Amino acid sequence: MAKRGETRARLLSTAATLFRTQGYHATGLNQVVEEGRVPKGSLYFHFPGGKEQLAVESVALAAGEVRASLRAVDDLDGVLELFAEHLVESDFRRGCPVATVALDAAGESERIRAACASAYASWSEVLVEFLVRQGVAVDRAPGLATTVLAAVEGALLLTKTRRDVAPLRQVAADLRVLIEGAM
Repeated sequence: MAKRGETRARLLSTAATLFRTQGYHATGLNQVVEEGRVPKGSLYFHFPGGKEQLAVESVALAAGEVRASLRAVDDLDGVLELFAEHLVESDFRRGCPVATVALDAAGESERIRAACASAYASWSEVLVEFLVRQGVAVDRAPGLATTVLAAVEGALLLTKTRRDVAPLRQVAADLRVLIEGAM
């Protein structure tokens, strides 16, 4: 029998994967329980707020994983290659773990919207740190970080819909030029 923390972590990880690939509305709690291989009662024990709580916490989990990846790779090309690898490995089903939920449910739930906004803000902070290390002026870095984040999100969407990593690679090349020009 799984320990309490393991069951909760399995539910959260399963939900994060399903929300990322299917979206909020297409993911049912029964599917989370089945794919997580846990008793149904454990879902509401660990997540008394139901699907909304599960989405909020899974967005935070996924955001933390992406933030860690951003910090671990010290160049933008490396980050975009990680995204490309994830998309190819998932047969172009796994895009951005936050965008999928944000597009599907952030307009309906303030808690989900806030979780998505917090995720993007945390990524932006890492991008600002990266840009400043690259030589971008501190006052210019936040705006440029927003541009980078928006370009990457758009590239992920194009890559997923085209089933081709070329948009990510093109955005990486163009962002490199943009960043070099800002230094």
